[in-house]
Amino acid sequence: MRYIICEKPGEFVLKEKDTPIKKKDEALLKVTKVGICGTDLHAFAGNQAFFTYPRILGHELATRIEEIGENDKGLKTGDNVVAMPYLSCGKCVACRKGKTNCCISLEVLGIHTDGGMQEHIAVPIDILIPAKNLNDDQMALVEPLAIGAHAVRRAQLEEGETIVVIGCGPIGLGLMKFAQIAGAKVIALDMNQKRLEYAKDVIGVDHMVLAGDDALQNISEITNGDMATAVFDATGHKGALESGPDYMSHGGRYVLVGLNKGELTFTHPAIHAKETSILCSRNASLEDFEHVISVLEKGRFPVDSFITHNVDCTEMIANFGSWLNPATGVIKATVNF
Repeated sequence: MRYIICEKPGEFVLKEKDTPIKKKDEALLKVTKVGICGTDLHAFAGNQAFFTYPRILGHELATRIEEIGENDKGLKTGDNVVAMPYLSCGKCVACRKGKTNCCISLEVLGIHTDGGMQEHIAVPIDILIPAKNLNDDQMALVEPLAIGAHAVRRAQLEEGETIVVIGCGPIGLGLMKFAQIAGAKVIALDMNQKRLEYAKDVIGVDHMVLAGDDALQNISEITNGDMATAVFDATGHKGALESGPDYMSHGGRYVLVGLNKGELTFTHPAIHAKETSILCSRNASLEDFEHVISVLEKGRFPVDSFITHNVDCTEMIANFGSWLNPATGVIKATVNF
């Protein structure tokens, strides 16, 4: 079977190997489509945290069951399934509290262990979620959309709140949509005008603000001086992360969704005066995946325009570098296997 491996930063190789043999309590899946995540882009560029080489990337997977034994989920050969790519221990303090998304010994497919950029993959049955009503494009979007859905749930948004989402990449755009579904009014903030226009015209955010010297004043005017009751960073960029509390109201929440490898600095009097709640949002939980699947089944997310680039696995290596450049107009790229 074919697979693509990132041997080292900047180098993918298309290879062949034997189809894996599933173990007990595993299912053998046919991978039909893989979404390209910011994590994959960072790994290729050599600046992804918690990452080692060589590695088979890919954790946004559309799959179909090829082999499976008896299981209490009622899953059978031929079923479409979404693989929740987080391998948790089930025993640590986080897992015991139901927070498997931040398990102490968490391994994520495509990051800590080999992922789905291969024609077949064997995974534990317990991470599979039925997706019989979703097509390949929709299945490949469940995991990234679940990241945003989890952040919204983590913030406990209430209907009528006005929030700021920093970053109109795939995670930020998905977050905006799920914040809207929760009843929030959304201000999109980004330095890319075309991404902002997509957020406004397609996602349907209430306001768009171009990042820069006037952003703070613009957000103040939109909120009548109150600022946003919740601010989400979906960039992972140090400067953006450190500026986030500036857009937040007194008594508000600041949710860090994007991941930065380095240290962050905040002015303590400023965040203390606002009694800032700083929340990190990592990965997603089963509840978030199920919520996303339900939203996709109801056609409440613009899948067709969101996936801007799609190629066969034999063409991915030649195209991957261009997906690092926002000027190509990429929002979400996917690869067929």
